[in-house]
Amino acid sequence: MMDMSNSPQTAPGDDAEAALLQRYAAGDGAAARMLATALTPRLYAHALRVLGDTAEAEDVTQDALLRLWKIAPDWRSGEAKVSTWLYRVVANLCTDRLRKRRSTGLDDIDEPADTAASVEQRMQDAARADALQKALDCLPDRQRQAVVLRHIDGLANPEIAVILETGIEAVESLTARGKRALTQALAGQRDALGYENDG
Repeated sequence: MMDMSNSPQTAPGDDAEAALLQRYAAGDGAAARMLATALTPRLYAHALRVLGDTAEAEDVTQDALLRLWKIAPDWRSGEAKVSTWLYRVVANLCTDRLRKRRSTGLDDIDEPADTAASVEQRMQDAARADALQKALDCLPDRQRQAVVLRHIDGLANPEIAVILETGIEAVESLTARGKRALTQALAGQRDALGYENDG
């Protein structure tokens, strides 16, 4: 279980997730379903971007939620947001998996097709997603985590600092270096990815 003693105090608006978790701990299965429905897509999307593998992302998401259900009876409201705690668990699980696979190559990700888009648009979207994922895969682990949390998941730097257990300045440095590396990695592919007319 994670040490919550250094976690920031939450605002009153952050109580909904904790309230659902407390209801689950009291035996309310519907509360667990509501909480999982709200958080699973975000956790899975983060794990997928960091790991680049759908099966591993699913495993990490399930493992994180299982850990949440286990600690539910001991959850102390007001010490951390449930979502922040879960992001930290997902970040740690992703880091563990990345360390284990250092010597092996990464599989290409299969992006789900958008049935409303044209074939050409789907192909271009898939090519862009693939290029982004390959560029993300080349970043050091903590830079990748910070970039995904900030620029893809849209979290604020203070929350990322809690998740990665570091300072806000370190988060700013990690995201800046990661963004520069991504820009450099993707610079030669602008025309091929259909960005030639973008500003």
